Amino acid sequence: MRIKSQRGLSLLGVLVVGALAAFVLVVGFRTVPVINEYMSVKRIIGILAEEADNGTPVLELRRSFDRRGQIDDVSSVKGADLVIDRTGTRTVIEVEYSRSVPLIANVSLLFDLHPSTEQR
Repeated sequence: MRIKSQRGLSLLGVLVVGALAAFVLVVGFRTVPVINEYMSVKRIIGILAEEADNGTPVLELRRSFDRRGQIDDVSSVKGADLVIDRTGTRTVIEVEYSRSVPLIANVSLLFDLHPSTEQR
């Protein structure tokens, strides 16, 4: 009779894998709102660049951003933060901002974001 060696995780292995999985889930859950906001800002400035190409004044573009940002729950960027460049035939709108997301205790993630319509 041959004795087969056992396979599997020990209790310590399960705890380590569980802690790593929990950390990855916490980071994932905390970063999803930041990514959603970034995508909303990028979509809004794309729409505004189209409007600006049609001759909409800069002040109206900033107000439109504030209104659309309120609907899409954009809190990190305001219309006054937009950099609007009307050189040539195309309008380029960009904004640069940072967003800090607390993880655990005094550990945070910092996102430096720079959405732009330069390559549309």
